Parts: sequence; structure tokens; C-alpha cells
Amino acid sequence: MGTELLPWVFTSGWASGINSYAVVLVMGLLSRFAHVGAIPQVLARPDVLAAAAVLFVVEMVADKIPYLDSAWDTIHTFVRPAVGATLGYLLAHDQTSLDAAFSAAAGGFSALASHLVKAGVRAGINTSPEPASNIAVSTAEDVTVAGVVSLATVHPWLSASIAAVLLLLGTVAVILVLRRLRGFKHRYDAWGDRAGLVPGSAGSSASSADRGADPTAPTASP
Repeated sequence: MGTELLPWVFTSGWASGINSYAVVLVMGLLSRFAHVGAIPQVLARPDVLAAAAVLFVVEMVADKIPYLDSAWDTIHTFVRPAVGATLGYLLAHDQTSLDAAFSAAAGGFSALASHLVKAGVRAGINTSPEPASNIAVSTAEDVTVAGVVSLATVHPWLSASIAAVLLLLGTVAVILVLRRLRGFKHRYDAWGDRAGLVPGSAGSSASSADRGADPTAPTASP
């Protein structure tokens, strides 16, 4: 695969893991109206653009509703990497078969990585009871995806570098979220142990013993 395609494959793959429909829509519009040669012309077809636009609107709404966004992410665990792999293949389809296969694999893996990071971050945000954070993060994701993909038309390596940095920062955020959730669990377990809610705890055993004692039973004679 040529070095000029590598940043496009990585950028489109990373972006597909965040919002695959936005990527197809933006790339299709760039191909149709900006005549970007690196983008496959099939993405500029009216039926492809229409389908991508409709699905983008659906995702834009679903991705901003707490818990529904996580369910949507679960459903798209296979969709987003598949879109990333397909875009990677289309970007290199006029190359050798080996280059096209490598491009498809690179696009699929980068999409899977960014999808897992997105899903992890959004699951952590859903621990917050208010919906404002979901809306803000989802909007930021949509704008970032459109901006990074558009930047690739003039500075492909810069856009790929930004995507790589965002993937790294997202990975760090997921680690911090997991640590926070683990801390909540430990505190909850400690509180449950003190309150006798944890099976096998001292408080629980004492409560069971008290409940099992029959106050009306006669006392054994000495």
C-alpha cells in the first residue's frame, strides 16, 4: 500500500469507530462536490449519500440519550469495524490484492480500537445522572470526526496524527474511567459489608442468626 493511502486508511478507520455513518457521508460529499481523488467515487453515489444521511441522523439522536447510546454502541460493535474495513479496501482497491487486503485489515482494526475506546468512555459517562454530558460529548465526537476527515483532503498525515493522538487520549480516559468505577465498587462493597448486605459478612451472619432464633421456643432445662 502506498504511503499516500496509509493516513487515509487510518483516519477513515479511526473515524468509522466513532461514527461510521458520518464518515461515509462526509467522504461522499467531499468526493461529489470537492472532487477529492483519494476518495472512492462509489461513496458519491446519490443512494449511498442518502442512506448515510438517514443513518447519520438516527445515530445523532440515539447517541445523545443516556444508556441508549451504550446499547447503540453494542449493536455497532461489528458494524463500525466492518465499515472501516470496507473503506480501507475501497481506498486501495486499485492497488495489488495484498495491498487491498492489508488496507482493509488496517481500517478494520483501527475502527475496532476507536469503537472500544468510545464505548468505554460513554459507559463511564452514563454513570452521571444528567444527560448534558452525553449531548456534549456526542456533539464533540460528530464535529471532530467531520473535521479530521475533511482535514485529510489537504493534510492527510496531519489528520492521521490527530486521530492517533485522540485514540491515545481516549485509551487513557477509558483507563481512568475503569479505575473510577472500580473505586466506586470497592466503596459500595465496604458499605455493604458494614451494613450486613454482603453475603457471608459478619453483619449478615448476625442478622441471619437473629432471624433464625425463635423467641417462643422453650429454654432447655439445666
